[in-house]
Amino acid sequence: MKLAALIVFVFTFSLSHAQNKNVVDETKKTVITVNDGEKETKTVKNENTREVQMIELDGQKDATVNRDVKTSPTIVEQSTEIINPDGSIRIVDVDRTNYYTLNGQKYKVELDAQGYSLLSENNKNIGKIRKTTTNSFIFAGKNKTAIAYFDTNGNLVLESYDPKTDTVTFETYTVLKK
Repeated sequence: MKLAALIVFVFTFSLSHAQNKNVVDETKKTVITVNDGEKETKTVKNENTREVQMIELDGQKDATVNRDVKTSPTIVEQSTEIINPDGSIRIVDVDRTNYYTLNGQKYKVELDAQGYSLLSENNKNIGKIRKTTTNSFIFAGKNKTAIAYFDTNGNLVLESYDPKTDTVTFETYTVLKK
């Protein structure tokens, strides 16, 4: 008798706590292959998007079975997971992979194993961009080291110090909209 009462209680409790939300999960997988002339490496990028919308009923609760659903806000969560050629995994807050222009020339910022690479139009590596703990980046190129960041418009900005003139110079790589 106690077992039957327990089963009825658990069944009733589980019905009252049904899932009252719509959840849509979507993953876009991209494989990035880089051939540097000596070897070919592959990096996998998984862009995960989760949309959660609470289901709310419209109107007053009454004896009717069918009630309209009230529209409610949708919460969208996005994350990008990078699987490096060595098998290590890192999570990227915002993927800044895109094409940029500076002085009429086209450049590309592309994910690599540790951060980003800045490439010329013919895929020549201009420099590496690495994230710091202060939510900015360090750019390290052949002849330049600079502080880098992405402004509110998505442009890549490099700030360099010139010791000869004792000034800070700015280079802004303008993002090309997708």
